[in-house]
Amino acid sequence: MQSLVHDYGLFLLFLLIAMESAGIPLPGETALVGAAVLASRGDFDIVVVIAVAATGAVVGDNIGYAIGRIGGRRLLARWGWLERHASRVLPWSERFFERHGAKTIFFGRFVAVLRVTAAWLAGVSKMHWWKFALWNAAGGICWAALVGLVAFYAGHAAADAINRYGLIGGGVVLVVLAIGAVFFHYWRRRMFSPESES
Repeated sequence: MQSLVHDYGLFLLFLLIAMESAGIPLPGETALVGAAVLASRGDFDIVVVIAVAATGAVVGDNIGYAIGRIGGRRLLARWGWLERHASRVLPWSERFFERHGAKTIFFGRFVAVLRVTAAWLAGVSKMHWWKFALWNAAGGICWAALVGLVAFYAGHAAADAINRYGLIGGGVVLVVLAIGAVFFHYWRRRMFSPESES
């Protein structure tokens, strides 16, 4: 099993993140966290893990964007009820991506639902590709680096605390990380609240 992870782990990491970014709800971020924790144990190089994750995010998002841009509207027009709903929503969506597309693509990388849907929504809404590509690359790289490094150093910290102070020390580290995660979640919700757009 360890040999399989070592031989194919980075390929699976790329695949999961690329498919999630293209619009298939898969645990890409969980795979990144797992790979970074394995890197903290010496199974992978954390720089390679971050590079693979960022590449998967950027490639997958561009696939999702292309699907949305080329076939998204035809798919929406396939069923009458969906076409009626889309005809009301699409003009608003186009205006939204015109005004807020850059930050939606960048910060959407850090939000579970948007991570799966933002790319093809940008394509359907006809966001300019160069603008999408720029902010998508920035978001993918920042996301991979932030999540990867936090998981890498958290894995190191938990292992060190367990070795030095036993399971109680590891538990304390996990509680501190959980508090940090709640704080980050609260900050992220504030960023996307309607008041922050005014």
